[in-house]
Amino acid sequence: MYLYLPVILLISVFSLIVALLLARQVLKADTGTAEMQVIASAIKEGAEAFLRRQYKTIYMMAGLGALIIFGLYMLRGEHALAWKTTAGFLTGAVCSGLAGFIGMFVSIRANIRVASASRTSLNRALQLALRGGAVSGLSVVSLSLLGVGGLFWAYGGLTDPQHVPAEIVGFGFGASLVALFAQLGGGIYTKAADVGADLVGKVEAGIPEDDPRNPAVIADLVGDNVGDCAGRGADLFESTAAENIGAMIIGVTLYTEFGLLGILFPLMARAFGLIASIVGILVVRTDEDKDPMRALNIGYLVTTILAMVGFYVAVRIMLGNNLWLFGAGVVGILTSYAFVWITQYYTEYKYRPVRSIAEASRTGPATNIITGFAVALECTAIPVLVISGALLVSYYFGYLAVGGRAEGGIYGTAIATMGMLSTAAYILAMDTFGPITDNAGGIIEMSKAPVEVRVKTDRLDAVGNTTKALTKGYAIGSAALAAFLLFNAYIDRVKELLPGYLGTVDIGKVPVFVAALLGAMLVFLFSSFAIKAVGRAAFCVIEEVRRQFRENPGIMAGTAKPDYGTCVDIVTIGSLKAMVVPGLLAIGMPAAVGFSFRYFQGTFGRGIGAESVAALLMVGTISGILLATLMNNGGGAWDNAKKWIETGQLGGKRSEAHKAAVVGDTVGDPFKDTAGPSLHVLIKMLSTITLVLAPLFI
Repeated sequence: MYLYLPVILLISVFSLIVALLLARQVLKADTGTAEMQVIASAIKEGAEAFLRRQYKTIYMMAGLGALIIFGLYMLRGEHALAWKTTAGFLTGAVCSGLAGFIGMFVSIRANIRVASASRTSLNRALQLALRGGAVSGLSVVSLSLLGVGGLFWAYGGLTDPQHVPAEIVGFGFGASLVALFAQLGGGIYTKAADVGADLVGKVEAGIPEDDPRNPAVIADLVGDNVGDCAGRGADLFESTAAENIGAMIIGVTLYTEFGLLGILFPLMARAFGLIASIVGILVVRTDEDKDPMRALNIGYLVTTILAMVGFYVAVRIMLGNNLWLFGAGVVGILTSYAFVWITQYYTEYKYRPVRSIAEASRTGPATNIITGFAVALECTAIPVLVISGALLVSYYFGYLAVGGRAEGGIYGTAIATMGMLSTAAYILAMDTFGPITDNAGGIIEMSKAPVEVRVKTDRLDAVGNTTKALTKGYAIGSAALAAFLLFNAYIDRVKELLPGYLGTVDIGKVPVFVAALLGAMLVFLFSSFAIKAVGRAAFCVIEEVRRQFRENPGIMAGTAKPDYGTCVDIVTIGSLKAMVVPGLLAIGMPAAVGFSFRYFQGTFGRGIGAESVAALLMVGTISGILLATLMNNGGGAWDNAKKWIETGQLGGKRSEAHKAAVVGDTVGDPFKDTAGPSLHVLIKMLSTITLVLAPLFI
């Protein structure tokens, strides 16, 4: 029994070694011409400078957060828990930042190698881009497992498994805090640069994307890395960490049924998912005349099948071959597969939703935006039905698995969540594939490579846009399942702390209703801050690009070089300033409700503070899931409507339809790359902060 945890940790270390070998393979590849190297170096320097400044800001806030947590627990006399929670918080924060850094470190070095490979082989470029992305995917999931499993072992989980899972929730909160600021700051950066570059470059100046005459083009290419690599890496690290801990807490409720193995099962399922992802990544290849997306889908199918096999093995050896629980895991795996295809339907330009937006562009920006927003609203329906079905079926399977006990039903939903996240490493590899190929296309364009090379990188870039959208869909789907899991983990924690509490959340109580309303409001206000931040930073970029074009006519004539560095500095400063207020709002709201509403206990009974926070968590999560789905898929649809027109449809580039589609894309950009992805983190952060602070709400 005690060998399972070492096996989990060994698989995590093995996956990190594989990530290191893939990184070596990518970094040994050819780095192209001297002109390509100059451009890649500018991207690398900008990205690293931003990340240094961003992490300095984040870790200052994390240090302050650690002191506050430690002080609050010490004031309550919880001395041992104060040390354990604070240590876990700091460990989670460091590991989350490291996961994001690793992903970006490789991506900003893989881009030039993919660009160089595309001069000779589409397959070689595809494999380098995916394997560069896989370094991030494997590192994120491995570090998450090592962190959670290592703390569980260090805190004595093998001898006291029923209490230790609640003691490591600080790890999830630390990961959430870093992920929120990394995703928010990176998202503001990338979209401010993108919007500024597109509106002045494409619409006003009429120059192509990634044209070296555009002063904002380097900032735009830097943004792809800090938002989609560093930010998303920290995001999915936080997802896997928080959901592992939540599932372990749920496993404690069935300790009499499965013992220690029921608590360790989520970690073993994730470890087998790592092995499945490694195989899936290594089998990807394509022919020069085939669709690269098909090759990635085959790799994902292989990963999914192997993840199912791994799940069956884990259930057989750890849960007594309980096929009902295996069925719950399969439900989660199929749910992830369904979300990938649903997101493709709403964001690929071969399907109706995107084409309807492109057609609407023929009559101007207004109709493009109206149709795009309608598609964004529509795309919430099918994902909600899929999530609802997954929760109902997995709950029923878990209920049957342990003889009709409600705890078994909740455990079934936890296992479904583990199933959905079992392919996380492959999904994140596909996500990081996107900015690598986007940067590769920019390097080819700016270095004036032959047209046939740009055609290859454009094919990979189009696939990369789809994979980034798929990851966002997958992330919000997993967040939705995890939200139910983490909500139940919070309720179980409150039951443990407040004997006699039945776990009900009575919305008819005034403080509970008010807290629920505040939870919904938090989601919308947070999104507003994030989107306005993009608008403010983009305004500064647009003014700077216009100034350079106006004062230096040689830029457009191609006889003078634009000042790229000023745009990079503008976006860096603007995004770092703008990420603080919405981040503090997300942290402060649940804490303020829990601390203040507990003083209503004279009227509404003991535990009203914790019950009110439960309502905020529940309604805030539901609102966040719907709004994030709307923003992610709506923004992706606007983006690919523009790209479909750029393939030559409806007049092609520089047509009136194209100009309208560019405007629609700039509206969707902060939706899909700033507010939407940040909401994924917000949803799970609400859960982790309430788990950490639960003792203080009573």
